[in-house]
Amino acid sequence: MKYKVGIVGVGKLGSFHCNSLSQNPKAELAGVYDTDQTRVDEITSKFKCQGFSNVDDLIENSDIVGIIVPTTLHLDIAKKAIQAKKPIFVEKPIASSVEEAEIMVKLADEMNVPIQVGHIERFNPAIRAVDKNGFNPMFIESHRLAPFDPRGTDVAVILDLMIHDIDIILSLVNSDPVQINANGVAVVSDEIDIANARIQFENGCVANITASRISQRKMRKMRLFQKDSYTSIDFLQRLTEVFKLVDENSGLPNTVVLGQIDKGKHKRHIIYDQPETPEQDAMQAEWHSFFNALETNTPPIVSGHDGLKALRVASEIMHIIAKNPIKE
Repeated sequence: MKYKVGIVGVGKLGSFHCNSLSQNPKAELAGVYDTDQTRVDEITSKFKCQGFSNVDDLIENSDIVGIIVPTTLHLDIAKKAIQAKKPIFVEKPIASSVEEAEIMVKLADEMNVPIQVGHIERFNPAIRAVDKNGFNPMFIESHRLAPFDPRGTDVAVILDLMIHDIDIILSLVNSDPVQINANGVAVVSDEIDIANARIQFENGCVANITASRISQRKMRKMRLFQKDSYTSIDFLQRLTEVFKLVDENSGLPNTVVLGQIDKGKHKRHIIYDQPETPEQDAMQAEWHSFFNALETNTPPIVSGHDGLKALRVASEIMHIIAKNPIKE
């Protein structure tokens, strides 16, 4: 089955989604809508699809609605699509406020309409290579740094960059946050440009998250520590590395033994493993997973509830920073 997907918003990111859908065998680009007619003309010409003059017509002629517009417009468009019983793909963050996200998710639940939120890093090959069996991180450190780009500075770096890592960490730690400490500062824009947050979870796990959009170089790394294991994830390089302590006679294949710990009769090896990463593009993977969820009537991998959870934590971080601004 092919899904007719209508895209609302064809700026830079929206065009990426159009390109991805045009290459997906399960998708048909039903059409696009944008307030910028020049962009609509460019996209319809490039992808041989229809341009709609209003959102309502696009929704009516689509099986799925992709919402790739400024966050402040997410709720209004989502409500129209949900009330028309059309599944929606909405870019991150799910909404411009927790209250708006709650309205969206509640309406979707009442109408039994699936939502997938565009937290694309969940589909990065590096994170997909992590073996979740027995995975129980107790300390996490993440750095997401980027050079300055005027695009996106209308929102704080917490909603622009940090929310990616918040979402990933919430998906990996099977526990609820119980305490958050944070600080941040606006350096070159009117919003917070660099921020750090420390999140403590009910199970004792601690996550230390740093995000900056005024770095000299890009970095997107996460390190996860648990008993007998350390996992390093490089989202830019799409590389996952695992260091483990295993019993001497475990005989794990395709690993490198780095050393040995001798505790009398009990000997353990320190091994290194580099799990194979999937080759599929992350945006292709997130759309494919959404189609699969619809076909199997299962919740999307990044559901509306997941998007709401990430936004709640991000909003709390921003609230804490606002209450305790760094003195100039």
